[in-house]
Amino acid sequence: MHNEEITLEGINLYQEDRLIFENVNLSIKHGDFVYLVGETGSGKSSLVKSLYGEIKVSAGNINVIGYNLNKIERSDIPKLRRKLGIVFQDFQLLSDRSVNDNLEFVLKATGWKDKKLILERINKVLEDVHLEDFNNKMPHELSGGEKQRAAIARALLNEPEIILADEPTGSLDPKKSEKIIQLLKDINNKGTTVVIATHDYEIIKKFNSRIIRCSEKKLKEITIDEL
Repeated sequence: MHNEEITLEGINLYQEDRLIFENVNLSIKHGDFVYLVGETGSGKSSLVKSLYGEIKVSAGNINVIGYNLNKIERSDIPKLRRKLGIVFQDFQLLSDRSVNDNLEFVLKATGWKDKKLILERINKVLEDVHLEDFNNKMPHELSGGEKQRAAIARALLNEPEIILADEPTGSLDPKKSEKIIQLLKDINNKGTTVVIATHDYEIIKKFNSRIIRCSEKKLKEITIDEL
């Protein structure tokens, strides 16, 4: 267990040829619940992608749960990602298989073999996100909020140390958005670090927590009154 789960030291981050962040520092501790906010194009998503090794930094250091992402071997990226739960705005469920089979696919891909343990784990995470009777439903039978809860269940499968959520309420109405953030708060209360990139300020006002603003190539910690 690392107390500092995420540290950025003097990083520069480019998206293609555009400099998005210059010489930024950030420290996120175990058990933090952090919002990344900022205008569209301010780099929130790029920052999240850099934390799971999708984008490499061009200067400085990123450490995530003990992995130095500047020096990480390509073969170690799946090991890192197993310790992270990643939640996207567009759910990314496989549309041709049931909720159960979506989750089973991830477990098998990450080395689970025992059928009984696989089913127990799937049932446990579906219970955690209040979808206990949804195993056999197909993605097209779910509402947007249910799809996002299924996606969070998928993110929880390997008991991640950190959940990274990129605009998890972006395509949901306010009521469903609230339920999703409440769910992430509950997960956080059990000890999982949660980082959410969002521009949904109503949600932040309801569930106030640590806020980091991405603006003018910098990161700045702000209070709710500065939103």
